[in-house]
Amino acid sequence: MNDAQLLRYARHILLDEFGIEGQEKLLASTALVVGAGGLGSPAAMYLASAGVGTIILADHDTVEISNLQRQILHQTSRLGALKAESGRDTLLALNPEITVETRTVRLAGDLLDAQIAQVDVVLDCTDNFATRHAINRACVKHNKPLVSGAAIRFEGQISVFDPRDATAPCYHCLFPEAEDLEAATCASTGVFSPLVGIIGSMQAAEALKVLSHVGQSLKGQLLILDAFEMDWHRVRVKRDPGCPVCATRVAGPSA
Repeated sequence: MNDAQLLRYARHILLDEFGIEGQEKLLASTALVVGAGGLGSPAAMYLASAGVGTIILADHDTVEISNLQRQILHQTSRLGALKAESGRDTLLALNPEITVETRTVRLAGDLLDAQIAQVDVVLDCTDNFATRHAINRACVKHNKPLVSGAAIRFEGQISVFDPRDATAPCYHCLFPEAEDLEAATCASTGVFSPLVGIIGSMQAAEALKVLSHVGQSLKGQLLILDAFEMDWHRVRVKRDPGCPVCATRVAGPSA
């Protein structure tokens, strides 16, 4: 690290559990953030400020005025802009030393598969089950840790699914895929704006721990927040030995 980086990341370096070694791991890492909305906004901003060397921000949507209630990556002056590009500008203004790449088409199929194969951690900041399951399948296939968040109305959830651990569950173990399942969305049911900030920030925290090999991740656990009562609930999640996604996987090296 150079002198400017030592100053920028000094508060991380001062942490005995983190230090220069942990910061250097962040600088050498690549994170994929799928979704530049309510969850992706705080998640990406904390990854950028913490010095994750390369952030790939994927979102094919554009900024609308109703987004600005909670999607802090964007500004009123950027209405109509692609969210990924708007988010890139915010992240580089926050930390011009990192690299921010954008993906402005929907990541699906082979494109999603190839993208996940190239990164160190994936943050699922999307809002529909079909995409979440597609991301999970690709993460299992390529042994990539997945930090999954969700927020609707006053309820938030966060977990880590790490296929590098042969005993850890995947997203499908917790939420089996169902063709007839319709996910509620913020557009149809609303969402408390600070809730996405809380969950998205926690996604960044879990991703930073995974990348720096610091602390214990939330793998095998689901944290649920009732922001209306400000009550947290922790659920232990076991791997499903019959899971069609991860039952036959070959686990890679664990961090």
